[in-house]
Amino acid sequence: MKDMLSFYRGKKVLITGHTGFKGSWLCRILLDAGAEVIGYALEPPTKPNLYDLSGVKGHIHSVIGDVRDLSHLQKVFNQTKPEIVVHLAAQPIVKEGYHDPVGTYFTNVMGTVHVLECVRQCDTVQSVVNVTTDKVYYNREWAWGYRENERLDGYDPYSNSKSCSELVSACYARSFFADAHVPISTMRAGNVIGGGDFAPDRIVPDCIRSAMIGQPIIVRNPSSVRPYQHVLEPLMAYLLVAKEQYENCDLADSYNVGPDDADCVTTGQLADLFCDAWGNGASWICRHNLDAPHETNLLRLDCVKLKTTFGWRPLWHVSEAIQQTIVWTKVWQNQGNVANEMSRESQEYQESMLQDCV
Repeated sequence: MKDMLSFYRGKKVLITGHTGFKGSWLCRILLDAGAEVIGYALEPPTKPNLYDLSGVKGHIHSVIGDVRDLSHLQKVFNQTKPEIVVHLAAQPIVKEGYHDPVGTYFTNVMGTVHVLECVRQCDTVQSVVNVTTDKVYYNREWAWGYRENERLDGYDPYSNSKSCSELVSACYARSFFADAHVPISTMRAGNVIGGGDFAPDRIVPDCIRSAMIGQPIIVRNPSSVRPYQHVLEPLMAYLLVAKEQYENCDLADSYNVGPDDADCVTTGQLADLFCDAWGNGASWICRHNLDAPHETNLLRLDCVKLKTTFGWRPLWHVSEAIQQTIVWTKVWQNQGNVANEMSRESQEYQESMLQDCV
């Protein structure tokens, strides 16, 4: 993993969903690495939003578009001729999946079909990473982590649509790229936290919103266990896999990316970590929502495959992820330079990567 990002200098990287939380962080990382970034996404989904704050606007080739629009997406591929594609665009909220299942399936399944169809017809692409979720697995509420060969069958429309996206990727890889001239990997990431996530119905953004106005944080399911990790952990893993399979097509596969077991904490423990780090008397209360849709109680990932194949391992414990998130939030709250803070965190993470290689 040593000096991994130098590979991206001068490379054309197309990111779908670049205006979202993960996409904005990825744009910042790649810009700092000297890549030529092409973004294709809807307008930023929240106000405020990380894309506007990240300083990437005007420095990348940004196209506002919908992955459900195949003809428009094809034009962008034809005009920009990317070498690497990272597919992030999705309807990512479990609750929204229940509210609009048709739209969720259309975006998450047919959006993936459209991206891979564009890849099939584009002779410049040499590496594809499709980002899905840890929720693609048929959840048996096991105490141990799910492996990549476990049954795919997400419970709710969002999770299930991502399971379908996995199957679409596998089908395209077999049907159209069997000679491995375009390696396609899927990355199943755990719950991400970090500065700049303004989405509704996510625990850390909810913590921040409540703490900023001095109100107790409402926690719906404090005993639920999730594989929480800082957003830089999976993003660096995506870039590592995209690079390695670019250079060796045989490495294309499906990979889990998540924290070690010690950092798979309950939502209540995460809220405790946040309150301790935030200070100022921050607190939380449990308020179960009896009308809420089904949520998994226990979820862990086994990431041995990613570790043994690429030498990757998580570097920031969940407590540090919370600390970094709060530092970012304080910079934003005080109208500081968010772009510089994102670059600082990214650089600090990269230094941890280099030290890990020594």
